[in-house]
Amino acid sequence: MLSIGIVKESGAEERRVAITPDLVPRLRAAGLGVLVEAGAGDAAGFPDSAYSGAGARIVAGGPAGADILACVDRPPAGRLKAGQLVVGLLHPDPAYLAELAAAGVTAASLDRVPRTLSAAQPMDARTSQENVAGYRAAILAAYTYGRFFPLLVTAAGTVRPARVLVLGAGIAGLSAIGTARRLGAVVTGYDIRPEARAEVASLGANVLDPHGRSTGRHTGEGAGEGTGEGGYARALAEDEQQAERDELARHVAGHDIVITTALVPGRRPPLLVAEAAVKDMRPGSVIIDLAGGNVEVTRPGQTYVTGDGVTVIGATNLPATMPAAASEVYARNVCAFLDHVLRDGELALDPADEIQRAVIVTGGAA
Repeated sequence: MLSIGIVKESGAEERRVAITPDLVPRLRAAGLGVLVEAGAGDAAGFPDSAYSGAGARIVAGGPAGADILACVDRPPAGRLKAGQLVVGLLHPDPAYLAELAAAGVTAASLDRVPRTLSAAQPMDARTSQENVAGYRAAILAAYTYGRFFPLLVTAAGTVRPARVLVLGAGIAGLSAIGTARRLGAVVTGYDIRPEARAEVASLGANVLDPHGRSTGRHTGEGAGEGTGEGGYARALAEDEQQAERDELARHVAGHDIVITTALVPGRRPPLLVAEAAVKDMRPGSVIIDLAGGNVEVTRPGQTYVTGDGVTVIGATNLPATMPAAASEVYARNVCAFLDHVLRDGELALDPADEIQRAVIVTGGAA
């Protein structure tokens, strides 16, 4: 019988766990023995007793001998064994790929699941975690902002609603837009992709198009202008980026909250908001940079207040701040992938399979 090991994450700020107790019976039904490192789920609110009660075996020191290793972030190379299948959000760069190859493992990076394939959607961990991040960003903005989000009419007078601008309308951006609207803010969304702007309009938010017009609907102009491979935004040329920053600067100062989520796969996050635009924002305004590089003054992983009174939050791993919810959806992604590569309790890695070819980065179908 093959075994799967669930590790305790080693990152200082990482509180998620790769498999939750409710999915242990599903793994056992697939023919896997389930080994859980002691304390693996504690930070997410899943004690060892919940895992053992579901049929898993708790092991001290980690499940080093497991045939499959399930993790959230990159496991240290010293915890890997040759021939093992490692499944996680590995975000592999050339140096880490070399480490994995040297360890002799087959590595599946779930951040590389092709979103355009309907069969792959249940295992799309990037989408599930970005959805959590966008929700959390809006909640964090409301908590940090020193005023109300909704319009309030009180005996002491009328309180205007917060004005929120979300830059980047992918999964995280749309989640932030929907949450901010539910909290009562007046929300505007921006994206260079026409189809993403249509999604913003469908949520009832205002749409800021690349030409600087803010409307309550998507005009459909400029079809294909910003769409790249796989539906992601394309990388803009430097002159296009500068024009974009200049245009956005006119709008940033008119908002109380700015949430940025723009990413281009395989590249550094695009710079959308220059330092000068931040200086023009009102004292008490809040910026949350989910991409870690969309705002010139962002300090990734840090929160600080500028000399002009603007709070800037470099929110690099917001899903880890909602560990229970994030772990539950991520665990379903992991199990969906394992369902795809297991046949009668054995691994069936297939280089011809489109999903495996995209996800497996070393060994196997790589």
